[in-house]
Amino acid sequence: MRVNTLKRAAVAFALALPGAAIATVVAAPPAHADSCYTWTRNLYQGRSGEDVRQLQIRVAGWAAYRDIVRVDGIYGPETAAAVRRFQSAYGLRADGVAGPQTFAKIYDLQDGDCTPKHFSYTELDNGCGKGGWSGGPLSPTATRENALRTMWKLEALRRSLGDKPLYVNSAFRSIACNQQVGGASDSQHLYGTAADVISRSSSLCQVARSARNHGFSGLFGPGYPGHDDHVHVDSRRENNQDRSSNTTTWSAPDCGVS
Repeated sequence: MRVNTLKRAAVAFALALPGAAIATVVAAPPAHADSCYTWTRNLYQGRSGEDVRQLQIRVAGWAAYRDIVRVDGIYGPETAAAVRRFQSAYGLRADGVAGPQTFAKIYDLQDGDCTPKHFSYTELDNGCGKGGWSGGPLSPTATRENALRTMWKLEALRRSLGDKPLYVNSAFRSIACNQQVGGASDSQHLYGTAADVISRSSSLCQVARSARNHGFSGLFGPGYPGHDDHVHVDSRRENNQDRSSNTTTWSAPDCGVS
């Protein structure tokens, strides 16, 4: 852990140097922070690449109302806007440019397996208490990747609710598990793109209303059949594997969410 911390500091220092110096200092292969990911250049509109895609995964929860951040590796206006909201939420200079301070905050939020520090793969892989990412329509790798994106959106939602705990009581389900619990045949839980959450410090309506601003295109809560004791959030617009893609569906009538 100490070595990773030093590597992070070296990269942050390099990012803060003038362009010519960066070329000299960051010539070596990139280090990895906590066995996850380290950015080695500032990112802003017009840039593209895997480093942009990794950033998008982590700021997708800061999309605008009823909007999403496309994880496409292209730093466009929607990514810049999400970065500004992320920066503002954590008291950073909100300029839409991802640099040393923005990356330092992400490192602070991120565990060694790339999950945000308040959520875990174990928590999202709890279908029928069996664990494992297999048994769904997608490969285990693709399902796990979707779950990671879901967690970063939940981290943003948690922040907006005062950094109080959110509890996940259902997330990924295999096809067999989904049938066992009576889930819809095209449930987003099958893809790792959904989570059912509760809070002990915020009302379900507060959770549902806040979720509208954090990249969730599927949202069901109080007043919707079977959802009076939790809030369901999902990313169906980003899931091109089912017939719900490219849609936004919200329903929590008791909360004024539709």
